[in-house]
Amino acid sequence: MKKIFPLLLLLFYAGCDDTTTNIDDEIIPDSNVSYSKHIQPVFDAKCVNCHGAGTTEAGLDLTTWAGTTADPSIVSRGEPDNSKLVWTTEYPSRAGFPQMPPTDSPYLPFTTNQLKGLKTWIAEGAINN
Repeated sequence: MKKIFPLLLLLFYAGCDDTTTNIDDEIIPDSNVSYSKHIQPVFDAKCVNCHGAGTTEAGLDLTTWAGTTADPSIVSRGEPDNSKLVWTTEYPSRAGFPQMPPTDSPYLPFTTNQLKGLKTWIAEGAINN
């Protein structure tokens, strides 16, 4: 029994991971950007409180790929330079488009890497992967 207890204790502590990952520290690759692995986590952290189920500001639901791509002008598959989603998440946003997340919100703007990843995902067809 004395030899089992330290082993159990070691297994318990090895299984405990109390570290949290900051979404702004996650690196999105230069190609093969995955919606579920790279884009949705950013939306979950920075967008869905206002653009999610039950609170779809401006009619935009970013909780799912289907909601994100429902309006072709929001994403503009294959054309990131024509995407309203890109225009609003760039800093500063394009004239006539609100900055997202808003400057008075508790959420930080998209990082350079997140914006580049969003553009790459759209350029690659904004597929559900």
